[in-house]
Amino acid sequence: MHSPFVNSHPCSILLFNLILFILFYNSTAAIKLPPDETYPAIFVFGDSTVDTGNNNNRYPPPSRSNYPPYGNDFKGKVATGRFSNGKVPLDMIVEELEIKDLLPAYMDPNLQPQDLITNVCFTSGGAGYDPLTSKLASTWSLSDQLGMLKEYIVRLQGIVGANRTNFILTRSLYVISLSSCDIANVYFGPTSQRYEYDFASYTDLMLKYATQFLKEIYSLGARRIGVHGALPIGCVPS
Repeated sequence: MHSPFVNSHPCSILLFNLILFILFYNSTAAIKLPPDETYPAIFVFGDSTVDTGNNNNRYPPPSRSNYPPYGNDFKGKVATGRFSNGKVPLDMIVEELEIKDLLPAYMDPNLQPQDLITNVCFTSGGAGYDPLTSKLASTWSLSDQLGMLKEYIVRLQGIVGANRTNFILTRSLYVISLSSCDIANVYFGPTSQRYEYDFASYTDLMLKYATQFLKEIYSLGARRIGVHGALPIGCVPS
């Protein structure tokens, strides 16, 4: 029997286990939250570790995974744009929280209004904290993903009203999974960043952009925020 992570994105198991620990460290079972604790929705920002198909709808085409053998262990053996043979970690998290079975991509043209109430994925494979990372990959940058969140808030207000929107925004979980592409594709890639910065100063640059982003989503209502650091770059084939 296939594991949902066999041949999946490198290090996905590490990300999944870390998020499970963050969410459920003080509960006795994976799907049991502490009393009076709820997550009405989950919002995800990041790169290919958590992209659920946004890149399928990006032009000019960035890195995509909407073709075999991706999706080999997904329901119906369909390649959905997830950089995995099955689900990505956040799909499993929303299922564990009993919110829904899958995390929908915000840019999916088939996204339904009811999907906006529970959770959406703003991620884009190839993105990074450094704007140059997304530019080189022709993908949606972190700034673009922030713009999606702002657009989402306006759409959600039109569906459930301002008061319910504020409740969802402040009580929901925000997950950010970025930085691996910055390091692997830009700093150690064919760019000048490696010559303009030593590694410590480049990570300081990434931290500056990360801090700006966190302040922005906090100003929009985010209070429960989980930030995942760089995955082990040695797992990346390149």
